[in-house]
Amino acid sequence: MSRAGGDGTAALERAGAETVKRAVELDLASRFQESLVCYQEGIDLLLQVVKGTKDEAKKQRYRQKISEYMTRAEDIKKHIEKEKQDGKYHKQIRIEENATGYSYEKLFQEYLTEIVSEVWVEDPYVRHVHQLYNFLRFCEMLVKGPCKVKTIHLLTSYDEGSGRNQQTSGLEEIKQSLRNYGVTLNVAFSSSIHDREIRFNNGWMIKIGRGLDYFKKPEGRFSIGYCDFDLRPCHETTVDVFHTKHTKKM
Repeated sequence: MSRAGGDGTAALERAGAETVKRAVELDLASRFQESLVCYQEGIDLLLQVVKGTKDEAKKQRYRQKISEYMTRAEDIKKHIEKEKQDGKYHKQIRIEENATGYSYEKLFQEYLTEIVSEVWVEDPYVRHVHQLYNFLRFCEMLVKGPCKVKTIHLLTSYDEGSGRNQQTSGLEEIKQSLRNYGVTLNVAFSSSIHDREIRFNNGWMIKIGRGLDYFKKPEGRFSIGYCDFDLRPCHETTVDVFHTKHTKKM
């Protein structure tokens, strides 16, 4: 093996060991979803080490470790699946003040499986122009897939000021635009709505403390983060993810 190849394998070895160590720490902390991701990444790195080394003793040691990690990862998968089936699954994400990297795609994509065809959004604050744009961006994400959304239900509240006409005309425009993509938007209004939650008909339910309106106003129209919401600073908020067997309808 060349020196460059040896250095590459050593780097993979270190990265694999650190990733698996993190997986074990998360596992012990009962953060199973994050632990599973780390186990899978660590296993992949260690498999590359096995492929890249000629030391048979080392290969055998890593094969044994990989087998143990794969068994644990499979057990965690079964545990998560059982929690989903029992309606006990709960994952919490804390978005810190001014944090970036939390676009709608990053937050929702792993739950938007191909079987998702219907979505329910409860958010009392889809009123002002920037909030209408937030909802539009959320709808654009659904249209892009990989899910095959056919119906979106929005329950929100009326703008109590002079912006009601702008709110209703904006939502009507979104409705007409979605129709061009074969998606039906049903809008309902409630004066007593307080909860903010998003549900998919594959059983996933996401509750965001601030609803869809957790992004900060950009510093200017030509500042980084104006277009790419992964780069847009966020307000502090909490995201709770649940899985239920049955998704209620409005």
